[in-house]
Parts: sequence; C-alpha cells; structure tokens
Amino acid sequence: QEFVTVLVRDPRTQKEDSWHSYIDYEIFIHTNSMCFTRKTSCVRRRFREFVWLRQRLQSNAVLIQLPELPSKTPFFNMNNPHHVDHRRQGLQEFLEKILQDALLLSDSRLHLFLQTQLSPEDMEACVSGQTTYSVADAIHKFASLNRRFPIEDEERKKGKKNADSDSESSSSGLGPSDDSVSCGCKASPASEES
Repeated sequence: QEFVTVLVRDPRTQKEDSWHSYIDYEIFIHTNSMCFTRKTSCVRRRFREFVWLRQRLQSNAVLIQLPELPSKTPFFNMNNPHHVDHRRQGLQEFLEKILQDALLLSDSRLHLFLQTQLSPEDMEACVSGQTTYSVADAIHKFASLNRRFPIEDEERKKGKKNADSDSESSSSGLGPSDDSVSCGCKASPASEES
C-alpha cells in the first residue's frame, strides 16, 4: 500500500530586510510512492509560495477543483501563535488533499516545490526545459546538499577523513550550495533510502 505522509511544522520568522519579515514553514515528506524521486525530504516554504503552487496546479488541471489555502487575512499577525498555527494547519490540509490526487501528483512543479528549495521562477524554468538540469537532477542535488541529518553529521565528523568527504560545487546552476538552507529534520538514518 502506497502512502505519502506530509507534515507542515516549525513556523519560523525570517527577516527579509530591516522593515519586512515573513514566516516560513518546514514541509516534511515521507513516502513509499513511486511518484516521488526521494522518499524523505524536508524544505522550507512561505505562504506566497503556496499561493504560487496552487495557481500553477490549477492552471494545469482546469477540470479539478483544488482545495483552498487558508485565507490571506489582512489581520494576520505573525506574533500571534494562534494565527500562525491556524495557517500552518490550513497549509498542511491543503497539501494532504493535493497529494491524494494522481493527476496533481504528475505535475513536476509539485515535486520541485516539495523536494527542493528552488524559487518559483527557477521551478518554472526547470519544468519548461530552460535549465541545464532536469527535475530529478534538481531533487537529487538538493537532497545531497541539504538533507544532512544530525546523526549523519556526527558520523561524518567521527569516521570520515577529509579525502572521503562529499564536497559539492555550486557551479551546477542549482542555486546556493551551502548547508544554510538545511531544515534539520529529525529522522533516523534507517528511514532513509540507501
């Protein structure tokens, strides 16, 4: 039996500049579905990226009535834990419903949204073939750069020599190659694919 577990969690306030802030949410996916390139992934997305995803999915699947996102209220207060958690729950319910539809699961934008940290512009470019990398390449590259689980980091420090390290270069065009985007997902190495 195939399953897809999605969790939207860990809202964090991010500073855009000295005047503007926004909240992003961690999206954790665990699945055995053949539709997914990676069986476990973790990315951070903000509300307006969810809005972009819904618009793109709707334009590609006009006969499907997509679930609604939590309403964008002018009274949303990012300092109010109730408001933030209400939105988080709404985003999780949206993704849970989306991931139950086989037609929507075939949309590459959904997979890039859930399994890479590419911007909406970069996702569009990738899907339309305007990049040197494919959708699968982008997902694998992101996973190799940013899915460093705490246990793996400890093992790497203890047992690996510098010659064995798996350094990556940023010349691929897949965006920043540092680990600052990492979510720090809590998962055991046993739950990862080998």
